[in-house]
Amino acid sequence: MQELRNLFSLMVGSKRKYVDPSRAVEILKDAFKSSESQQQDVSEFTHKLLDWLEDAFQMKAEEDREGEKPKNPMVELFYGRFLAVGVLEGKKFENTEMFGQYPLQVNGFKDLHECLEAAMIEGEIESLHSAENSARSGQEHWFTELPPVLTFELSRFEFNQALGRPEKIHNKLEFPSMLYMDRYMDRNREITRIKREEIRRLKEHLTLLQQRLERYLSYGSGPKRFPLADVLQYAMEFASSKPVCTSPVEDIDSSAPPGGTTGQQPPPLSTAEQDSLPPLESSGPASGPTTALAAAQQQRVPIHKPFTQSRLPPDLPMHPAPRHITEEELSVLEGCLHRWRSEVENDTRDLQGSITRIHRTIDLMYSDKSMMQVPYRLHAVLVHEGQANAGHYWAYIYDPHQRCWMKYNDISVTKSSWEELVRDSFGGYRNASAYCLMYINDKKPFLIEEEFDKETGQILSGMDKLPPDLKQYVKEDNELFDKEIEEWDILQAHKAQQEKLALATAAAAASSAASSTPTSSSSPQPMSTESSPPDNTVPQQDPEYMEQPSPTNDSKHLQEDTERAISRAAAEQEERSPEALLNASLPPPTSPQPEIQVSTPSTPPPDLVIEDESLGQHTVEVAIPNVGTFVIESEEGGYDDEAMMTPNMQGIIMAIGKSSSVYEKNGPEAAFFKAIKLEYARLLRFAQEDTPPENDYRLQHIIVYFIQNQAPKKILERTLLTQFADRNLAFDERCKSIMNVARAKLDLIKPEEVNMDEYEMWHQAYRNFRETTILMMTGLELFQKTNYVEALMYLIYSYQYNKELLSKGLYRGHDEELLGHYRRECLLKLNEQAAAMFESGEEPEVTTGLGIMNELVVPCIPLLLIHDTERDMLAVEDMRNRWCSYLGQEMESNLQEKLTDFLPKLLDCSTEIKSFHDPPKLPSYSTLELCERFSRIMAAICRVPTEGR
Repeated sequence: MQELRNLFSLMVGSKRKYVDPSRAVEILKDAFKSSESQQQDVSEFTHKLLDWLEDAFQMKAEEDREGEKPKNPMVELFYGRFLAVGVLEGKKFENTEMFGQYPLQVNGFKDLHECLEAAMIEGEIESLHSAENSARSGQEHWFTELPPVLTFELSRFEFNQALGRPEKIHNKLEFPSMLYMDRYMDRNREITRIKREEIRRLKEHLTLLQQRLERYLSYGSGPKRFPLADVLQYAMEFASSKPVCTSPVEDIDSSAPPGGTTGQQPPPLSTAEQDSLPPLESSGPASGPTTALAAAQQQRVPIHKPFTQSRLPPDLPMHPAPRHITEEELSVLEGCLHRWRSEVENDTRDLQGSITRIHRTIDLMYSDKSMMQVPYRLHAVLVHEGQANAGHYWAYIYDPHQRCWMKYNDISVTKSSWEELVRDSFGGYRNASAYCLMYINDKKPFLIEEEFDKETGQILSGMDKLPPDLKQYVKEDNELFDKEIEEWDILQAHKAQQEKLALATAAAAASSAASSTPTSSSSPQPMSTESSPPDNTVPQQDPEYMEQPSPTNDSKHLQEDTERAISRAAAEQEERSPEALLNASLPPPTSPQPEIQVSTPSTPPPDLVIEDESLGQHTVEVAIPNVGTFVIESEEGGYDDEAMMTPNMQGIIMAIGKSSSVYEKNGPEAAFFKAIKLEYARLLRFAQEDTPPENDYRLQHIIVYFIQNQAPKKILERTLLTQFADRNLAFDERCKSIMNVARAKLDLIKPEEVNMDEYEMWHQAYRNFRETTILMMTGLELFQKTNYVEALMYLIYSYQYNKELLSKGLYRGHDEELLGHYRRECLLKLNEQAAAMFESGEEPEVTTGLGIMNELVVPCIPLLLIHDTERDMLAVEDMRNRWCSYLGQEMESNLQEKLTDFLPKLLDCSTEIKSFHDPPKLPSYSTLELCERFSRIMAAICRVPTEGR
């Protein structure tokens, strides 16, 4: 009892999203285990719970009021009394009984009043109020006292003797939102009996009228019957039809030549014989019938002519019609049929009208004011979906303050409507139906109205409604919850700090390793974002800066020059066109000279073609799309052709090529500023473009990702500098000089000028974005190939990771709706495959199908339920309904057993993720390959119509 008080008080005043009822449930479980027979039925559980509560209140009331008759709130709220009046073997009796949940049978009834009428009268009750002394037995129930909360228990389960198991009754049963109980009250006994007798006579008359109407609507003596009015109409149409004959041998007479005899003809031949005879020539007056017949018989040759031999008789009409009927006969017949049809239609209308009037009279039998004095308003409906041995429960409860129905489905509480309640509760739709109805006395509004403070008169809400002990309990639980949140925040902050320390330690170790590597002072080795590391001494990873002390005092000046170049490019991007930016130069030239574009000479320049194997040097010819073909000089093993093909490297080479005139006139320093300005302006333009999904510049350029997500300026500058310091640029003198300038500037930046933890955090965020993209791309590719089993995990994890990315910024991830659609569709496809395997009935197929559901689909359902989106909820309902539809079908006992074991897992609405697969291993892709594959799959799915996605 105390645990239930605590539970309900938490539901009133807790700060938690939902309350855990585990402690109360465990107590109830233990109590059930201790009973002689373990209860399984939900109605029996409710009965037992009410009994316990009644006992608990009774004990408390007896303690508080010694010597007085205690009041039990459970009895006052939920229990009523009825009078049982009857005859047992000819002897009359009257007994008063108490009831809590009033049981009603559902099978065979269409609405709640029919159920109540049947429950109030048991056996043959004519003798109860007849003057004759009879030995018949029967009884009536009459309510003498109704509880404020009236509960009806709808019996929707019955035991199937043939199958040896319980079955659920899915019949439709309607119930009203306002129920008037006057006709069942003992004080209205005599009036109700009179009305029931009148209804009985009306129903008997109604039965006779319906039987007569049925004879008109289903006329005939054979297996097929039709409305009599239609039969008469068809007869009239037949009589008035005119025969239209066509002969398939109309051209036979035309075969006789002119001048032939018109004398006596031989006996007519059959159609086949006529067709097989050749035309007869005229032999003048001497020719007679005998001669002609003999000639025909002598010349007859049996020839098979399938078309002519299968022709219809020449006098058969094209459609059914009388062969012989006079105008006088037709006139009489039409007149009779018209008259008879009119009489039949009038009789049918009269019968239908009488039936309608009787129905209306029965419906209005209890509509007078004297029988509408005990109103009960529907307050709650408890619904069960599934079958007798498996299913899911939820409830609809009316909220009088919001004036709407609320749906309570596990931890989900949502607004609903009367239409949804009717659909799910009446029965006959899917496998859901109400099993318990709770009505509240409409003349006792205090049951649901707000409570008021007796002294101040203010409305009490939340914690104010609770007694002092429960207020203290809820307060302590809320303080505990606040402490849990605080501890969780501290734990998360500690984890984040540990991750940062680990990253900083790794960065320091890598920096120390880089500084200890022997390098030339004029060309320090760089770290590159999307290229290989310098030489082979440092493992390939995201860039870190060589935090060496500046050898000169002009480091700040050089850094400011770089910042000004990037800032000026960003400012000019807003004011000037890209073409103007590409033609601009940082230092103004002394005299105009044309820009030198990067091109491929037909013969490599002599200074680049150096082949000295003894020195470990070699040359390589590289073709870069959109840039050109280069003959590159490189140390053995030091050139990375994959890095040269990246979009980053292409853009940098183009920028260096466009700054060639500045390089020739003003040297590498000015050319570097020109090139970095051009490249930043190009990337800024990409970041501002509205591109289709298949052309995502974020995958091609990390700078675009940083710009769109508003990364700090220092992070952008260092990342761009690192790209210009890539060792793969050392393929000609100009590029190598600009690369050395970039390396020098990186070398001059002080450690305290850039937060390395923040730098690493942004680069890690970009790596996460790429990994999510690979998961998404792989999942979509597998989905397109209908490999739904493998696609699911990729789509599930890409959706979860993408959601985490989007929580930090709009441009940190991909389209959540698109990923959600394919995740949902993949689950639906797997559900269809598994259901089809189950329907096959073959043991291996059934096992495989249930394995797919248990291992893949069921563990993913909480992921769809946790965010409570409408499309995901509908998808879950569709999957459940598919499997619940098998419950009413006949199947082998082993399949029934497997289905019974599986359904509770599917119908579990918990959003707790109990078990899940590990993330799939990610393949390694170069930037170029990733961009190409991503573009292909996004272009493919974007061609699918919107309604198909």
